[in-house]
Amino acid sequence: MSMAEQEFEPENTAASNELSALVITLLKGVIYQEGEASLWNALLNLQARVRDYVTVLGLELVLDESEGYAFLRARKDSEDEGVAKLPRLVARRQLTFTVSLLLALLRKKLAEFDASGGDTRLVLTRDQLVELVRVFLPDSSNEAKLIDQIETNLNKIVELGFLRKLKTGAGQPTAFEVRRIIKAFVDAQWLNDFDTRLSAYQQQINATSAGDSDE
Repeated sequence: MSMAEQEFEPENTAASNELSALVITLLKGVIYQEGEASLWNALLNLQARVRDYVTVLGLELVLDESEGYAFLRARKDSEDEGVAKLPRLVARRQLTFTVSLLLALLRKKLAEFDASGGDTRLVLTRDQLVELVRVFLPDSSNEAKLIDQIETNLNKIVELGFLRKLKTGAGQPTAFEVRRIIKAFVDAQWLNDFDTRLSAYQQQINATSAGDSDE
């Protein structure tokens, strides 16, 4: 092996390992600039190679430098009937009505928060989140059951990565940070239709309540 080959091989191996680490991490979930600075910087440097790599897997890289997050999503299937459709590597997730409602309300809240020009982190307590969604849910005489239901859905949203539960001290209320990645899933057009969607949600709730009362 020549001296040039000896000098080049370690660098090439290191770059390959760095690319592999990035793709593996992205396949597992989201990379955030906050808290994952080394991975984030590596992604910015290697994003072109990452995009080429994941394209082979039927995926595309979504990277938002201003908001500080990156993730993979399935590419849209080709409309050409002669092109075979690839199996989905990233599965679609079916969301319940209440989880969808919470995501809509959180996205609206984040838009209002950004418009106020305040801090970059939107933090809401559990009680604030309960009140945010309570008005859209059927009336319940069992307060504890209602809160448990909402908390179950909040935990689901944490699992999905749209909320982050914060560490709080003794006696402090449970608090959550709204992750800005929610903007990638609930886009501007979707937000423009928010009132229409909420009206549809309300009609669904009323229909459900009426059905329950008839039984």
